[in-house]
Amino acid sequence: MPARIIDGKALAAKIEAAVAAARARLQRPVRLVSLRIGDHQAAAVYLRNQQRAAERVGIELLDDRLPEGSDERALLRRIAQHAADPDVAGILVQRPLPPNIDPRTVQAAIPAHKDVEGMHPENMGAILYREPLLAPCTALAAHHIVLQSLPDVRGAEAVVVGHSEIVGKPIAILLLHDLATVTVCHVGTRNLRKHTLDADILVVAVGKPGLVTGDMIKPGALVVDIGINARPGGGVCGDVDFASAVEVAGAITPVPGGVGPVTVMMLMRNTVRAAGSRDV
Repeated sequence: MPARIIDGKALAAKIEAAVAAARARLQRPVRLVSLRIGDHQAAAVYLRNQQRAAERVGIELLDDRLPEGSDERALLRRIAQHAADPDVAGILVQRPLPPNIDPRTVQAAIPAHKDVEGMHPENMGAILYREPLLAPCTALAAHHIVLQSLPDVRGAEAVVVGHSEIVGKPIAILLLHDLATVTVCHVGTRNLRKHTLDADILVVAVGKPGLVTGDMIKPGALVVDIGINARPGGGVCGDVDFASAVEVAGAITPVPGGVGPVTVMMLMRNTVRAAGSRDV
């Protein structure tokens, strides 16, 4: 029997309702600043999705675009200006950044309490001590999908493919807090298939289309595909070969329409939390 396809838009809609209600209870403007350099097509697509979500929940999203060719110093100055503005609840920096700008320097320049992407070193470190106020949005989204699909993951074998700071490592720690038994695979893993076949929960976040195929998946497993890769003929695909995986998995997120919508809504949730709400 083919896998159940997880509807990320439906899950995001439920989060949206809670975020909108929490935003309304604040009874004051909530402003989110999006910083970007130039007019990169991918950043523009992400921004449009964020703008639509922000409008639906009552968040004012300001698009602050620096000229093409701006250097790190100019970006850091702009971050400092918004950080000092008490009317700004959150700041995010759109990717990709030019090669002459260090993403870690940029992320550390955003005050931890305004870091709605959850990637400031202080927020990343706080994950070790349970959930911080602001955690990485994509990891939060993947974790939410896991818990909505498997409410009790205690003792489950969870395999995370990818060990990035913003997705792989934080989702692994979040699952550890749930008492799943977690294995993290990466470029140094010698036999990826050996590990993935053991997974009750398989989270893939590498950026390599079709890396995981159906013959690498344990029958009935929950598969969360975080990858977003451009197709040669247009459109996007994930890191999991959906056609073969859907015949084996018990439940699977599609790309697009799976983790993406939930991630955007987690960004809105973080913004409302940064603005002072603790009940969402």
